[in-house]
Parts: sequence; C-alpha cells; structure tokens
Amino acid sequence: MPKPKIYLTYPLPPQCMRFLEENSELEYNSEMRLLNPEELAAGIQGKQGLCTLSSGIGAEVMDSNPGLKVIANFGVGYNHIDVVAATARGIAVTNTPGVLTDTTADIAWALLMDVARRVSEGDRWVRGRNWGAWDPNLFIGADVTGATLGLLGLGRIGKSVVKRAKGFDMKVLYWNRTRLSEADETELGIQYVEQDALFQESDFVSLHVALNEGTKHLIGEQQLRLMKPTAFLINTTRGPVVDEKALVRALQEKRIAGAGLDVFEREPKLEPELYEMENVVIPPHVGSATVGTRLKMGMMTARNCVAGCLGERPPNIVNPEIYG
Repeated sequence: MPKPKIYLTYPLPPQCMRFLEENSELEYNSEMRLLNPEELAAGIQGKQGLCTLSSGIGAEVMDSNPGLKVIANFGVGYNHIDVVAATARGIAVTNTPGVLTDTTADIAWALLMDVARRVSEGDRWVRGRNWGAWDPNLFIGADVTGATLGLLGLGRIGKSVVKRAKGFDMKVLYWNRTRLSEADETELGIQYVEQDALFQESDFVSLHVALNEGTKHLIGEQQLRLMKPTAFLINTTRGPVVDEKALVRALQEKRIAGAGLDVFEREPKLEPELYEMENVVIPPHVGSATVGTRLKMGMMTARNCVAGCLGERPPNIVNPEIYG
C-alpha cells in the first residue's frame, strides 16, 4: 500500500519529523515563517494530508486540491481553519486537546506573578546599570497571596489555574458559559459570579474562553472600565478575545494596573504602544513552549494526519459528523 502524501507548513520536533517521514511521503516548508494562502495551495497539490501551524486555511485553499482528506492542526485552537467549509467538503479537521493544559496554566501563572511583582521590569532596569543602592520603595508590586482571582472561562486550563491559585490562598471567582454544579464549585473552592461582578471584584482577571464570534473582543472598553485601577489582565487564550486598542487606552489612562499577554490580536504585530509600556509583560506566544508539551503536540498532530490520510477516523477529530 503506498504511503499517503502529506504537506507540513513548518518543521516539527525531530521525533515527529521521523514519524512522518516513516509513515508518509512528506514535503514541508523549511522556512521559519507562516505561509500565505497561495503558498499553501501550491504546497498541498497532490497531497492527502496537511499538517498546519497557524496558517489561515479557507475554502479557496481547500478547493485547490479536491483530494485533500485531512487538515491536522498543531494546537488546540483552530479558529484559523474554516471548519464549516472543511466539513462541507468531507475534510477532517483535527487538533491537539489536553496536552498543553498544565503548560498553559503555568504561563498564565508566570505572567500573573511577573506583572504583579514587576520582575521583568526590574530585570530590564538592572541590566540598564541603573541600580545604585537598595531602596525600600524600589519596584514595589502588588500582593498575590490572598488576592482575588477572576477566571473568565473554566475549561481544563482554567481549572488547572485554580489549583495554582489555591497554593497562594487566593479567593477564586469564575464565570463560564455553563455553570458548574454546586458540588463541583465546593470541591474546587470557587464562586460563580456574573461577568460584570467578576471584573469589578477581581485583583487579577485571567482569560480562558475559546475564540469564536461570540467571544471576539469580549474584553473591550466596557469591561476594562469595570476593573479596579489596581487590577491586572492576563491573557493566554487567543489574542482577538481582547480589543487591543481598548486595552492600550485603559493602560495609558491608568484605569488598570497592568497586563500579562502571551497572545495578541494581530500577532506577531502588537499595538505599538505596548512595546513601550513597563507594566505589560509580552512574551511571544510561548504558552505551550516546553520540550515535553511541544513533542506531545507534534506527535498528536502527525498521528491525526496519517490516520485521516488513510481513511481512518483521527483520534482528535473536530468535525466528527463527516464520518456519519
């Protein structure tokens, strides 16, 4: 039986590349950049599978190759893939759920601690050779232990953040589209509140909702005005959940104290003002960037793609209805 043909938009960890090379006729883009739709369409010609890393894939790309069977996404979020168009064409779409829960919760916590205690800001100041003497008023930050944390969204990652918050004796409020049972809330030690109350009462607001039409710019002018001037916004979900221009205005006007952002509305571009703000921590979307997690994501992506190419139901299917 001939091996399926797969196109990969970005090199994966070596173990994943070996798996794909052993189980498919693999062709891949070796350049460290995202591909545009025309390049994607050219790359998938004659292929049954596409392994993709964040490149936008719409109906035009799919229609350029009627033989495409599967689009395997490297990551949990798949908002850059037109799943409706894929389903209409009988193309399986897959993702990598579950494997990055703890690493993403870790980065959310790292951002919270960093921006609250001004770690990166102080690091830049010391590297600039500015430190002359110890000062009791130097880089005073916000208390984390005993503070109130508000979680907007309570899926796997949100619940993982709850575990970390409990180690710091934080009061945890949450809003979720579906409220947990009273027993589950008691077990987790969390309290349900409506969105407005969450913004008003929290010292830290951490975002954990999926990106869709209903959550785009979920955090805008109105929500930011509800937050305390001493509060911080943490975003590790998807950039467009936050209206970045509104966030910049809130920071400039000191309506909130700061922000920790691992994702951005138009990444890799940011609102220009964010680059200059000392009270904002802005790593380059590294929420899942650990050796173990990236390897798991890569292997899951590769296995999903090979299975879909062979006509099997992939383990992590987003649109199972194509299989009847």
